Amino acid sequence: MELGDNMETITEDEAELYDRQIRLWGLDAQRRLRAASVLLIGMKGLGAEIAKNIILSGVKSVTLMDPNMIDEEDKMSQFFVSSAPVGQNRSVASAAPAQLLNPMVKVTADPGDPSDKNDDFFAQFDVICATGCKNSLQCRLDNLCQEKKIKFFSGDVFGFYGFMFSDLGRHEYLHEEIKKVKKDDQDKEEEGVTVTREVTNFSHLEDELKFDWTADTPGMKKKIRQTPSAFFITRVYEEFLELHSRRPTLATMEMDTKELQNLRISVLNKLGVPAKCIPEDFYEYGFGELSPVCAIVGGVLGQEIIKAVSQKDAPLNNFFLFNGVNDEGMVDKISL
Repeated sequence: MELGDNMETITEDEAELYDRQIRLWGLDAQRRLRAASVLLIGMKGLGAEIAKNIILSGVKSVTLMDPNMIDEEDKMSQFFVSSAPVGQNRSVASAAPAQLLNPMVKVTADPGDPSDKNDDFFAQFDVICATGCKNSLQCRLDNLCQEKKIKFFSGDVFGFYGFMFSDLGRHEYLHEEIKKVKKDDQDKEEEGVTVTREVTNFSHLEDELKFDWTADTPGMKKKIRQTPSAFFITRVYEEFLELHSRRPTLATMEMDTKELQNLRISVLNKLGVPAKCIPEDFYEYGFGELSPVCAIVGGVLGQEIIKAVSQKDAPLNNFFLFNGVNDEGMVDKISL
């Protein structure tokens, strides 16, 4: 999307509802948001936080997709379904309460499995955000999004750990900077806002995940030290999800703990990084979804979607990694 493209007229009612936002990021930015159709895959706790943020921002439409049913763990973090019965579809149960947040945004539910959807289905959206998905599906969607020029985001939360990823391809945005300007006829300097058009390029998720960590150089050793531990830890949980088509659960904690310990060794060997990159006791903090972690990662993800669509301010490029065990949240780009 080029600057100035895909903008819709704001009605008087919308201008009144979004008055504070328009004052913050401008009318053109709100018009771009008003034109955006968003697909949000995965309606656990993280998905609920993202949905809340983008619906309140005033996008055109949000489609909530999740083929799974509500379970007891959802009651801990998914506020849209806190009173819904266990066994009901997550997306269907979430749609009505999500719609109440903003009647001017069209909210729909799709209980289908994203893995079964063809490419034409995804092509109708301006933004796709995949949460709780296997790496194989994330990579498929990311590659499709770059082909169709769709903005792609993904993320997940495992206990105290969480991450978000974004791939905006070649992204243009407006950067505002306050500078002191000296007028010709006066000695005094006055503050003025300078707006510049900037461009940033993103790498694909597939390339980031295939990054080679094995080079025995001082530069690589430094990079490994500086890479947040949450990147390596979440790779273990994503490997679990890929292999078992489910997340580690409290109900199967003993069995899943053993599997996570084995996968830790497997991931360390696969990546070729030191054992200290993934602490031995990491699994103790990775069961369920914690509401505060969902709020942090979901807040960042929602804000990045709003920034990308409105084309205001520099986006995060391209991982945000959160480790609640040591209160660490960092932005990192894995590939050099």
